[in-house]
Amino acid sequence: MNFSPRDYQQVAIDRMVTQPYQLLALRMGTGKTPITLSAIAELMFNRFEVSKVLVVAPLRVAELVWHTEAAKWDHTRGLRVQRVLGTAKQRMEALAIESDVFVINRENLPWLVELVALSKQPWPFDFVVVDETIGFKDRTSKAWKAIKSVRDKIKRLYLLTGTPDPQGDLLAMWPQISLMDKGQRLGTGITKYKDRWYLPDKRNGAIIYSYKLKAGAREEIYAAVADVMLSIESDIVLPERIDNVVQVVFPMARYRELERELVSQEITAVNAAVLAGKLGQMANGAVYDDEGIVHHIHDAKLDALAEIVEQGEQVLVFTTYRHDQARIKARFPQAQIFDGAPSMARWKSGKCQLMLMHPASGGHGVDGLQLSGHVVVWFGLPFDLDQYEQATARLHRTGQTVSVVVHHLVAKDTIDERIMRVLATKGDMQQALLDAVKGYV
Repeated sequence: MNFSPRDYQQVAIDRMVTQPYQLLALRMGTGKTPITLSAIAELMFNRFEVSKVLVVAPLRVAELVWHTEAAKWDHTRGLRVQRVLGTAKQRMEALAIESDVFVINRENLPWLVELVALSKQPWPFDFVVVDETIGFKDRTSKAWKAIKSVRDKIKRLYLLTGTPDPQGDLLAMWPQISLMDKGQRLGTGITKYKDRWYLPDKRNGAIIYSYKLKAGAREEIYAAVADVMLSIESDIVLPERIDNVVQVVFPMARYRELERELVSQEITAVNAAVLAGKLGQMANGAVYDDEGIVHHIHDAKLDALAEIVEQGEQVLVFTTYRHDQARIKARFPQAQIFDGAPSMARWKSGKCQLMLMHPASGGHGVDGLQLSGHVVVWFGLPFDLDQYEQATARLHRTGQTVSVVVHHLVAKDTIDERIMRVLATKGDMQQALLDAVKGYV
């Protein structure tokens, strides 16, 4: 497939190709992975400036995203991507395979750094990517310390994130920027950073519990890092709507077992929609049996949702089944279920960071959500195209001032994949459901 970068994507690629370090603060779904792979391909195949790349990513992303994305595009298909995952023995075997890009999960980065140190060999990666800096915004974390210990040996370092500081107080900015520039822009230590731009806030005598920005400090900090941080605030014009498919995988044994027991045997397939509903529930991670008892299958979609929530933006999640909402509430106690005007007020005031809504309840007649949020997550994919378009339009509508990112959580090898194709092409949903349940009815 040919990759035609949008304007802001080309700006980001150019930054990575020409600059030795950058923080790309672009929301999930804006194409940070193909941006980075494009820069790698240019530097490796055309300019011969890079020989070996290390990508540090959350586990799910390391497992699913980078090798798949590289194989997707014509200009990056030649990149050999090796996943360094699993047991220590499996990781060692993966590192021994001749490759261009090595992808490791964040938790195992300290292991890799220590392995190289014990080998007495030079640090082998001249291009390092930190995909999602959530674990690198704390200077006391093992991951941050690991990168810091080899920073002088890394020629090119790039940090990718949805938002550089989810809390908005900019305290997390220093660990990220200093990791790249060794303190040139924001000072060589967090204490100097605070002394320059912060005042003590909550305290008990000499003990300071929190800090607040001085007047004008936010503008000064952003100005100081403008040359090394590319963000939405960098006058980048994003598309009005960005659709993102987040693929999830899980062990299929339990799924197949329930598929046989609940679907093939106990469920009477009155029609395709009933049967498809059972398959859709199972793809989400749980399913009701004929007695109304919930059977747990997997938490893969909850894990994927966690990565989106961690970006720190307000998120509107569409769910269909009560057990989906219950499982989300158990995982994210801060989640609030849409209840009309009270929910609208909390959302608009910024007091609701995670809203759960049934697409039918928010599909029509709900206006105002777009004034405060721009991130949609479809936890379970709907079987109604009109309902899908109307619900998504709660944020993607007149009054929205920035681009809307619509995430679709798609469980691999399930009915989700078929439904996603229909939603993307606006095809015949009823025919898709009939096709999906062939073999059961």
